[in-house]
Amino acid sequence: MTDDELMGLAIDEARAAAARDVADVPIGAAVVGPDGTVLATAGNRREADEDPTAHAEILALREAARVTGRWNLTGCTLVVTLEPCTMCAGAIVLARTQRVVVGAPDPKAGAAGSLYDLVREPRLNHRVELTSGVREQECGDLLREFFRARRQRVVGTEGEGTS
Repeated sequence: MTDDELMGLAIDEARAAAARDVADVPIGAAVVGPDGTVLATAGNRREADEDPTAHAEILALREAARVTGRWNLTGCTLVVTLEPCTMCAGAIVLARTQRVVVGAPDPKAGAAGSLYDLVREPRLNHRVELTSGVREQECGDLLREFFRARRQRVVGTEGEGTS
């Protein structure tokens, strides 16, 4: 599968995360093995699981490790709709992931080239290949629409119940 097609899997997971009863921020991820087999897909579940570590990347890496029977994901590619945060970037490095494909940048918390570049930090024992900007507009639009709708809900309920 191409990076564009793989990002489509991650986008599907992002949409599913936002559509839950307890809507999670629409971020999705997929892990692909060295042979191109999709090992895992996941969407954010922080709200659904009430777990601060339930980011899409962490969940996808955990599932890929379970499927392969090993924590070391050498040769694998992680595809994610939003640039990973420091927690996720650290997990990506520690899992020995070979490559990360990113959709939208995260200039406020990104740790794969925007605010930090942890995945390619030369002082660490492993560096990850990075491809950024795959379906960037579409990935960014998912997030912008999610937060626009959330702000409208908050603004729409502020005047209720007062007289």
